[in-house]
Amino acid sequence: MLCFLKQKGPLTEGIFRKSANMKLCRALKETLNAGDKVNLDCESVLVVACVLKDFLRNIPGSVFTSDLYAKWVSITDGENEEEKIAATQRLLDELPRANAELLRYLFGVLHNIQQHSSVNQMTAYNLATCIAPSILCLPNACSAELESDITRKISLVQFLIENCLQIFGEDIASLLGESSMHCDGSEKAADPSTDFGEDIQPVESKPVRVIVTYIKAQLQNDAEAPTWRGSTQLPVCNAFSH
Repeated sequence: MLCFLKQKGPLTEGIFRKSANMKLCRALKETLNAGDKVNLDCESVLVVACVLKDFLRNIPGSVFTSDLYAKWVSITDGENEEEKIAATQRLLDELPRANAELLRYLFGVLHNIQQHSSVNQMTAYNLATCIAPSILCLPNACSAELESDITRKISLVQFLIENCLQIFGEDIASLLGESSMHCDGSEKAADPSTDFGEDIQPVESKPVRVIVTYIKAQLQNDAEAPTWRGSTQLPVCNAFSH
């Protein structure tokens, strides 16, 4: 899904903000949860984005981990950019390896999307407003607690998007691949919001299968694994696309 959204998300207006067809979202989630192969090339970009947000929202303890919640939301209290970047990298080192890797690829995708905000209308702030509630939360938090922290959470996610390369590494933009994708002969109508125009020649991609249960398990282990820094492996991406 991340590979798909990196390729098609930048040219999709309102990605992560516009609502998607709930029936199609449920159908895609059911197929993915069953472990069946899915050709995302023929899925609406908005539907895939909605399903990804749902997956992120349902990671036990959140991808940032509830134990570090207070530290994460306080990062933007730093006095300067260098201090905030260093604090972010220290917290990433405290996360399980799989969590940090997932964040690395997720923010690589979000950074790529915001670079095309003139086309998709999704600035770093707009993306943060839509994504923050799904990836940074406390379990069993009351509505008052959620409301009081929402501004800080949005500020943090915006900061991570805008400073993605400095935080996660300059190579993050290329880790999810460069090729475009298209629907492989299906007669299903293309989503007009994902039209790439005549100048881009997409190539056929392999069917994609997301194993949600595997990811949920992996996100809670690997505590003793090597740090995520400098990694060029794709453990999380591979689990999303094989």
